[in-house]
Formats: sequence, C-alpha cells, structure tokens
Amino acid sequence: MADREQPVTLRTRKFIRNPLLGRKQMVVDVLHPSRPNVSKDELRSKLAELYKSSKDTVSVFGFRTQYGGGKSTGFALIYDSGEAMKKFEPHYRLVRYGQATKVEKASRQQRKQRKNRAKTVRGTAKNKAASKDKKKKK
Repeated sequence: MADREQPVTLRTRKFIRNPLLGRKQMVVDVLHPSRPNVSKDELRSKLAELYKSSKDTVSVFGFRTQYGGGKSTGFALIYDSGEAMKKFEPHYRLVRYGQATKVEKASRQQRKQRKNRAKTVRGTAKNKAASKDKKKKK
C-alpha cells in the first residue's frame, strides 16, 4: 500500500450549506499527480477530517478522472447527523457505505416470467401458477 503515502490535495468549490436537507454539499477536486486514483473511502476520511465531522456522515460520488490523470472531480455531501444521512441519502449509497443492507430479490428476468405466467390465469389461481412453475423447473 505504498500508494496511500503519496500526497493528495483536496480542493472544494461551489460549497453550499443546505439546511433543509441537513447537509453541506460541494464539488471536490482531487489532485493526485503520482497516483492513478484515490479511493472513495480515503476521500471520505480526508473530507471528514477537513470539515471536522464523522466519516459516517460523509458521502462522495460521481468522480471522474481527467484525461491524462492527476486530477479527479466529483461531488461530496457532508450530513449534520447520521439520522439526516439515513433519511435523505439514496438507499444504494447507504448500502455502499455499510449503513444499510441490500434488499435481495429475484432477478429481473424471473420477475417478468412470473408476471407473465400469472397473466394466463384468473383469481386465486395466480399464486398457484407462479409456484407451480417453480416445481416444474426442478
């Protein structure tokens, strides 16, 4: 992990305080001349340190590395509290940060097949049609 010791400079611009959503939001420019890129986890901890908050209340996303490397630009949200983050942050990003669990569901194709099988019958038989095909596949 010699990469983590290389210097990284963070610059924030377009800083906005958003009291309705309980957060600070900004565009983050990351200068990393001797590294290919910087991990979001590392950026979260550096931003938390910079803005005197907890790493658990920082959300970073949308980073793009400039052509030629050395500079990346993305977006950061720093929430006032963990509750505000859980309330306003999209679920997939909470899952990414380990603050929520992913909802497991059948694949898109399986859901569509079940829907179309159920269309062939009427009434209470719809449940049976969906489960009957499961038995048939075995």
